[in-house]
Amino acid sequence: MPVKEPKIVRTMKKKVPWLSHVVRDPAVAFDINIPEEVRTVAPRGSVCVICKGARMLCRKTRCPLMARIQSYLKVRPLIDQDRLEGASPPGVFVGRLGYPFVFAGPLVPPVSGDTSMMDLPESWFGKTMDEIIDFRLRLVRGKKKVDVRKPDRAGRMIDDVRELALSDSSVDVELAFREKPRASFVLNDEVQPIGPSALMEGMAVGNVKVDRRLEKAYYDTDLLASDAVFSLYENGVLVSRIQKALSVGAFGLKKRRRFVPTRWSITAVDSIVSQALMDEVKTFPVINEFRVYESSYLDNRFEVLMLPEGWKYEGIEAWYPGTIWNPSQSDIFMFGDWEGFKGRTTYAKMGGCYYAARLAVNEKLSAERRQATVIVLREAHPDYIMPVGVWQVRENVRNALRNDPLRFNSLDEVLKHIAERFDIRLTTWIRNSALLSDALRQKKITEFA
Repeated sequence: MPVKEPKIVRTMKKKVPWLSHVVRDPAVAFDINIPEEVRTVAPRGSVCVICKGARMLCRKTRCPLMARIQSYLKVRPLIDQDRLEGASPPGVFVGRLGYPFVFAGPLVPPVSGDTSMMDLPESWFGKTMDEIIDFRLRLVRGKKKVDVRKPDRAGRMIDDVRELALSDSSVDVELAFREKPRASFVLNDEVQPIGPSALMEGMAVGNVKVDRRLEKAYYDTDLLASDAVFSLYENGVLVSRIQKALSVGAFGLKKRRRFVPTRWSITAVDSIVSQALMDEVKTFPVINEFRVYESSYLDNRFEVLMLPEGWKYEGIEAWYPGTIWNPSQSDIFMFGDWEGFKGRTTYAKMGGCYYAARLAVNEKLSAERRQATVIVLREAHPDYIMPVGVWQVRENVRNALRNDPLRFNSLDEVLKHIAERFDIRLTTWIRNSALLSDALRQKKITEFA
């Protein structure tokens, strides 16, 4: 088997000269050119530096770097100082670089009032890509280095950050920075939009209205983190709220509490909740029909298939040329993972998207008190110009399952419908799907009756 070529990483100190020609405001060009460094991740054959955001050589419909810069231009005049006052949605962020010593802190926009929408993915379905980028770029991230293993020894500022994570409404926050917040723009279309950041010198928090459900779990130091997560979910706390509280070490046995990088806490909550729901779903009767649920958002097309068989689950993604994870000029990139009735013991190759969709489908089956074999198929097209987070998968599948399903009498009818909905040929989906291939091959006992 040929050895896969490693990516070539170029670190560009102090400036990326062509950006100053693309961005007319010299001060903004300075910000972009001099964080501490601007790093470009350039696989062999990369076209980013050649394209300079103008020729669309990546085959996307818009340049993701330019979209982030345009959003930053809107917020920069509001944060051009070393102090910031605003209402946190509430939002918190725990990084993962340098683990176990990472940066943690609040997310605060330079505006007051009810800012909850800015960090509430459950309410984002239907928002445009530009609106989502604006939400992300307006949230300024205060940073303080912490040891993830010692959440109770991180100091007063991080105690305030934890209190933010337990709040159920926007909180007035004042931050003092070592220097003006700046945005760092990695020349890579795989990077999610993220706002400016700066190291914190001080933090003052207004009156916090704590969510009593989160507070109760925080003070219960004999409650396992996984039990706290599912109990809160059952009590109606939004998944995104639970994720924030988990990330700041708010749950678990007292001596075992840890900060959890935000990226990991999101998948952890999706996994914990979906596993608990799934254990119950497996005890319910099997559905008695073939169903297809559909959703399309941000140029992602989802088809959710439910087959009248015992619980099994599979997720498959297909990325068109010019999409985020597929810089190819001609080939479609497909990958996925699956599990049987007994579940899985390894982390899914698809990463967080696998568990986000698994949560959504188990919510639906649990509500109906039924089980099924579920296959989630996703086609991503070039209008999806940058990743916005696994919430997009969770909410897209939730949206599909809110709608009435299309009902069919046989798998052949389901597949015929799927062939009409997707651009990719049906045979390609079947070839890349373990569960579809198995369903087509397997003989049922009723066929011999």
